[in-house]
Amino acid sequence: MKDSRRIKRIMRHHKRSGNQNAILNMVSLMDIFTILVFFLLVTSSDSEILPTPKAIKLPESSAEKYPKQTLVIMVNDQDIRINDKLVTSIAEVKRNNKSTIPALKTALTSYRGQEKTGRSSVNKEAVTIMGDKTIPYNLLKKIMLTCANSEFSNISLAVVQKSELGMN
Repeated sequence: MKDSRRIKRIMRHHKRSGNQNAILNMVSLMDIFTILVFFLLVTSSDSEILPTPKAIKLPESSAEKYPKQTLVIMVNDQDIRINDKLVTSIAEVKRNNKSTIPALKTALTSYRGQEKTGRSSVNKEAVTIMGDKTIPYNLLKKIMLTCANSEFSNISLAVVQKSELGMN
């Protein structure tokens, strides 16, 4: 069978261009990876991460405002801690019928004294309470009242932000 002119032309074209190897342009690929790295760096440093002990399970919230660097009070079902230093036990707080917690007030007053001498980097009036979601409201109320009596008027509660998918 005789080949037509068109088929001969296509075969000549394939012979000419068949020897070329595929070339990958690395410049545009490097640009994409550079943009990706900058994006990841910017978005990862945007959020403030508080150290969460395994003994504390935070409640969920839909709040969008991130906390500032403050003094952190950690409360679980066994004890109360300030910046991971033991202040008092929950059993001792339950035995005390006062509306405030004396040991916590003493610890907060000592931190207030450190702020006045310039040895501490926490905000002067702010405190963040990281309370386990199972602690009773009366205990949380005592802690907040103790903070207010110790001149820490800006009280924040640490929570886990709900995901957009889980909200209805």
